[in-house]
Amino acid sequence: MTARCALITGITGQDGSYLAEFLLKKGYAVVGMARRASTDPFERIGHVRDRLILRQADLLDQSSLIRLLEEVRPEEIYNLASQSFVPTSWEQAVLTAEFTAVGVTRLLEAVRLVDSGIRFYQASTSEMFGNVQEVPQHEGTPFYPRSPYGVAKLYGHWITVNYRESYGLFTCSGILFNHESPRRGKEFVSRKVTDGAARIKHGLAAQLHLGNLEARRDWGYAGDYVEAMWLMLQQETPDDYVIATGETHSVRELAEIAFARAGLDWRQHVVEDQVLKRPADVDLLQGDYSKAKRVLGWQPKVGFRELIEMMVDADLTRYGDGLSGNGYTGTR
Repeated sequence: MTARCALITGITGQDGSYLAEFLLKKGYAVVGMARRASTDPFERIGHVRDRLILRQADLLDQSSLIRLLEEVRPEEIYNLASQSFVPTSWEQAVLTAEFTAVGVTRLLEAVRLVDSGIRFYQASTSEMFGNVQEVPQHEGTPFYPRSPYGVAKLYGHWITVNYRESYGLFTCSGILFNHESPRRGKEFVSRKVTDGAARIKHGLAAQLHLGNLEARRDWGYAGDYVEAMWLMLQQETPDDYVIATGETHSVRELAEIAFARAGLDWRQHVVEDQVLKRPADVDLLQGDYSKAKRVLGWQPKVGFRELIEMMVDADLTRYGDGLSGNGYTGTR
């Protein structure tokens, strides 16, 4: 019996690495799409790289996507690739739109042309809610993005819906709220905090500069959230789902837990820096995942404190071992 084939774009990122692990355990043949690069971007998937098939293609190049689908013939596609860092989207708004918005259209068009039976998952985001119109946010909450990233993701979300309704494709969008892990990039606030606490603990820094300490987010564990992605594509009918924990915590709480785990008092080391605040910030995101629980049978397993302490422990270990603080960790 031939193994089902899944294609993951953005396989070298946090979510891609966890999803690759998850699908391999399910017995899939996993193909990862990666852009050509002069440096090795495969640290997060190094431990499973010999079990993956890696192919070069680019969301900016329509013909490369068509060739990839013709060669690989996947049953499922998980589109996780994008320019995904919100602050960078202010500096590179056009590039963010090309990858995060129009790139989704190129991939969907490739699916339509090559094999309309492919099941397609689009990584949407809670940043589309932005200036929230109600709390908590669910699938019917109006969108009001507050960054070029959020706007680009909203385009990607609606074009996914459009191809489902216009061409009958099996396309799903997962509206994922913040999800973190020890594999999170250090540019994201969760990892910036846990890495900063570890650096200070090991005498490598004295202070950590952060932006808005009162901003509240719904933070979950990336390893939990990739299961929800898979579950969406196993349903009889394609649909969109909010994936969240239903809880919110402030950046201040995050810092308190992280520094305490490292045996430090956050108030002695954290500096709230006005320069780091965004042109238009999002103050509160809180997801209602009741639809995912009801239809998919999904719910989060790892709580906020456990998540942050897991990340701090991994960063403390990295610096204790003399590592750089980047890349893969076997934690969870």
